Amino acid sequence: MKPWRLFFVSLMVLLALAACSNQEELLPTPIPAPTMDESVTAVSETAPTAAPTTGPATLPPPPTLAPAATSTPLPEATSDPALAPVTLLTAEDFGTDRNPLTGELVANPEDLNRRPLVVKIPNSPPSYVRPQSGLNDADIIFEHLAEGSVTRLSAIFYSKMPEKIGPIRSARLIDLELPAMYDAALVYSGSSVGVSRRLFSSDFSDRILRSNSEGYYRSDEPEKPTEATLYVHPEGLYDELENRGLNTAPNFNQVMAFSTEPPEGGQPATNLKIDYIWEEVEWQYNAEDGRYYRYGDGDPILDGNTDEQAHTANIVIITPYHVQDPEICEQANDAGQCLAQSVQIQLWGSGGGGIVLRDGQQYPVSWHREGRNDLLTFTDPDGNPFPLKIGNTWVQLVPTWRGYENAVQITP
Repeated sequence: MKPWRLFFVSLMVLLALAACSNQEELLPTPIPAPTMDESVTAVSETAPTAAPTTGPATLPPPPTLAPAATSTPLPEATSDPALAPVTLLTAEDFGTDRNPLTGELVANPEDLNRRPLVVKIPNSPPSYVRPQSGLNDADIIFEHLAEGSVTRLSAIFYSKMPEKIGPIRSARLIDLELPAMYDAALVYSGSSVGVSRRLFSSDFSDRILRSNSEGYYRSDEPEKPTEATLYVHPEGLYDELENRGLNTAPNFNQVMAFSTEPPEGGQPATNLKIDYIWEEVEWQYNAEDGRYYRYGDGDPILDGNTDEQAHTANIVIITPYHVQDPEICEQANDAGQCLAQSVQIQLWGSGGGGIVLRDGQQYPVSWHREGRNDLLTFTDPDGNPFPLKIGNTWVQLVPTWRGYENAVQITP
């Protein structure tokens, strides 16, 4: 690990150990760089805060990359169903036995009648939270900036339910959007006052599953700080949703496009690196199974349930507006000065300059979410639905202030 990254990791560990009895956030100080100020504390859910507002003004549009060659229409199906490529563009294409979030056939179609879960999983400090459990069973995972230079995961579980998921950490402003998009329940450990007020006044507040809900438990790991030991058994969460009368099939307003065959016009892309400053994420393509495998600072990222390396069929990279909300403080010092405002990631409307990696190729896309309850969907440069590869997806949200030119490196 590079010395400056080691400095960040060491700082994170010290902060975590200093607050073993506190389940609130322990994060480095805000952009551009963390400090060693021992007076820094996280803002608790009981601390006073200003009333929420509608949010700050947006920043200039994110930078874009030069587009690759335009995609061409997918090949038509052959007469032999066993050999025919599968293309899923409409709700009718999915039938009753395909997962709308992955395009995969499910063994038990009844599994599609349960409520999706959006689960908050930490990335830091890596020595305490890795390996994270359940990564390879999530249908879609969003990696996003928390604050400072630390990322966090919002994982959507729907068709597959692992034995356990975790560790579980706190929510951010992005979690006001994801449960609405995927008609899901929100699973998290806590949040700052401002975020908590907005969550509990949201249109999905009855689907919030906090740590007092059925399914949560603490792992027996005395060497770890308390906040790195909270896990969930999904079956307990579904018992809770059943008791509330909320374990119902989701209503997806949009259809995500999928195909077994890659579109034409892609450019080679077998290695991806994203520099989030605190962590360098890397994905390497394996042509044998057609999947990308995840690394963090050069180390394989494993799923704690199976010890298998985290992998995905699709990687989506987009740069929606990232705006600091002055009404919500995520980290303050002893004098009450806010050192890290909550980051609002504006996943609504549409944006260009996106990139999808699938089958060892990269493609330019635009992303769309026009309505609050719409899914995140993608189009090619001609405005046609862009098909993801059938399987799971990781969405890498690159901060606006970083941009592709500073954060993203794709090599053949």
